[in-house]
Amino acid sequence: MPDWHAHHTHASRCERSRRRGGRARGRAARYACPAGGEEAAMAEQDAPQISEGLITEEALERLRSRLGSYNRPSFYGLGPLHEEATRDNIRHFVRGIGDPNPLWVDAEYAASTRWGGIIAPPTFLYSVYWTSGRTGGLPGVHGFHAGNDWVWHRPIMLGDRITVQEQFTGLDERQGEFAGRTMIQSSISTYRNQQGEVIAECKGWQFRAERRAARERGKYQREPYAYSEDELVEIEEQMLNEEIRGATARFWEDVQVGDEVPAVVKGPLSLGDIAAFEAGCIGGMAHVFSVRESRRHPAFWYRDPNTGALEAVIRVHAASGTAGQAGLPMAYDYGSQRMCWLGHPVTNWMGNDGFMTRLYGEVRRFNYLGDTTWLRGRVSGKQIEGADHLVDLDLWAENQIGETTAKGRAQVALPTRTPGWEGL
Repeated sequence: MPDWHAHHTHASRCERSRRRGGRARGRAARYACPAGGEEAAMAEQDAPQISEGLITEEALERLRSRLGSYNRPSFYGLGPLHEEATRDNIRHFVRGIGDPNPLWVDAEYAASTRWGGIIAPPTFLYSVYWTSGRTGGLPGVHGFHAGNDWVWHRPIMLGDRITVQEQFTGLDERQGEFAGRTMIQSSISTYRNQQGEVIAECKGWQFRAERRAARERGKYQREPYAYSEDELVEIEEQMLNEEIRGATARFWEDVQVGDEVPAVVKGPLSLGDIAAFEAGCIGGMAHVFSVRESRRHPAFWYRDPNTGALEAVIRVHAASGTAGQAGLPMAYDYGSQRMCWLGHPVTNWMGNDGFMTRLYGEVRRFNYLGDTTWLRGRVSGKQIEGADHLVDLDLWAENQIGETTAKGRAQVALPTRTPGWEGL
């Protein structure tokens, strides 16, 4: 389970820039955070009124009565997003997580690999169904995706038709600084292909918190970071020079404990990044579909105070006013988005001949609009299990102010120089 560390407030570069009269390095003043005062008052005036559910004994008893039951996995009541690993669906997914590996999209390139054609990245299964312990109950009580534990048994081949079954497995109470009484809700999903073969299993968990309690405590308040122009150029250069192992095999014998996994950088997080992830992994609905779903689950919807439009609470990931109603200063990324990011440096590092067998991750802190994330890793162990030559990796995500926003680990099966190796 995640370790919900106390959040220590850091003086942002933006505040320091103001104290210096805006004399930030380079032309940082161009990228300073917004002023308070009038803008803050306007944001408060226009804040949406979203459902304020409570964690009551009666509601918990109803939810506990469903423990062990199987859920029909669904995005917004419309079923899974991607039921088939088509070229288009895979391409949309990797664009949404910012993964340029040609193995996922280039048919000619992929034909020359051991797979004989395009395969999907392991985390593509998030776009089939996002396992997060999201099994209903406690209407109006916010859910924050806190982590996943994946085990993969086989690759996702082009054309695979994928089904998923989810079981509600846990509901545990804990006290935290963020919102006081919170519940950890967990589930496990099994993903199968058209032959009925198990592709993967995934455990997921989220913590449920009362929005009013989180808002009143204001634990995670901070201002946006003020980047200098030099910092932004450096971030972009790191993105453009991302290291993808590709066709150069990484043999098990050549890997040493302590080896670093080349970092992958994402950010500064933009509304466009959120929209691309939603398009490739989450999906959505419009017009009559929204109205129908709002009648089924009214606590998940609200009226925009400025436009009168019907909006889903999932707007916390794009609208800072909505995020504020959940106790947060700004819109923030999806937990599943961060988990996909954790897998990205792993597949880059292992090369075309590697296979990621496990990925475990805990979302430790919020990643707000404007934040930059460096995904890092290090070899922590090696072993042989039967014919599999396995490498263990420690993984973590750091933001621009030095916070660790996610931690995890992965296991990869690598090719070996042992004669007769054929892999999976």
